[in-house]
Amino acid sequence: MEQGRHSRVRETLEAAERRALSPLAAQSATADRDRPEVESPVRTRFQRDRDRILHTKAFRRLEHKTQVFIAPEGDHYRTRLTHTLEVTQIARTIGRALRLNEDLVEAIGLGHDIGHTPFGHAGESALSHALGHSFRHNEQSRRIVEMLEKQGAGLNLTFVVREGIALHSKVRKDISARGWGVASTLEGQIIKVADSVAYINHDIDDAIRAGILQQADLPTDALNVLGDTPAARINTMVCDLVDQNWWATGEAPVPEQPIMTMSPTVLAATNALREFMFNHVYQNSSAKTDDHKVRFVIEQLFVHFKTHPEEIPGELRAINEQHNEPIECAVVDYIAGMTDRYALKTFNAIYVPRMWSM
Repeated sequence: MEQGRHSRVRETLEAAERRALSPLAAQSATADRDRPEVESPVRTRFQRDRDRILHTKAFRRLEHKTQVFIAPEGDHYRTRLTHTLEVTQIARTIGRALRLNEDLVEAIGLGHDIGHTPFGHAGESALSHALGHSFRHNEQSRRIVEMLEKQGAGLNLTFVVREGIALHSKVRKDISARGWGVASTLEGQIIKVADSVAYINHDIDDAIRAGILQQADLPTDALNVLGDTPAARINTMVCDLVDQNWWATGEAPVPEQPIMTMSPTVLAATNALREFMFNHVYQNSSAKTDDHKVRFVIEQLFVHFKTHPEEIPGELRAINEQHNEPIECAVVDYIAGMTDRYALKTFNAIYVPRMWSM
């Protein structure tokens, strides 16, 4: 390759976006960052955001963080990392079908859960209890990319990626509700719904594998609409999302409120299946029998590091001091970043006597 020839690659990619994507798609060339940067010669801004997230320490730690089953020993249970990959794959399928920006979809998808605590939502609840107010993993995900990575410099991601990460959470009863906010890009809205499509179905699969559920336990009315298998249900949900939001391609009239949604029938069935999972797995099942132990571990770690902040990694303490934050912020950053096994190892090192040997 001749010197300088690669410098045209990014411009070619940006031109392809303008030419091929929907007029409602986000354009990488106009995406804003807080701090100006020299452009990559071969990657768009969204591609760079995706790669920065992929190479973070926080992303790597997802491999050893709980999805539903705490520190599972079986090789086939989902972790927070495999969940993230499934969400991103589903979201990219929807984004491509609607001629939206797949690179933006992928960047938000890969980053949406990097702020999750150890032990899944049980850890999130335990940290909230220790703090005395709500800890939300989506807000922690944004904090990671804006402040904690790169020794406090943050990743300098584009605004729409950070926004999509922060606004992917949903309220309990309705995955399409706007209670936690709606992303300004359609790509960000896709992640919000793809998150539910992924976890509803893979959590059912894992719960059946664990013997917590049987296929016959699942609500028949919802299955009649969505399908009997995870693959069938995902296909139904994805196809319905594409059909219902075809306006996003620019080839149909845009609704007054351009917000991604499902058809009433599929949405009702999806919400019913999600509520079933809350009632029978997420809140009331053998998968939750150790939640009180998780709370104890997290609360004891919180108390210890609040009392002994000198034991928090120096990088996190430096960020804490730089921003003049209460020490509790550094404690939360440290504990929330732990994997399941590191949290248990740290707890044991602090509170469990070691065996003495000569």
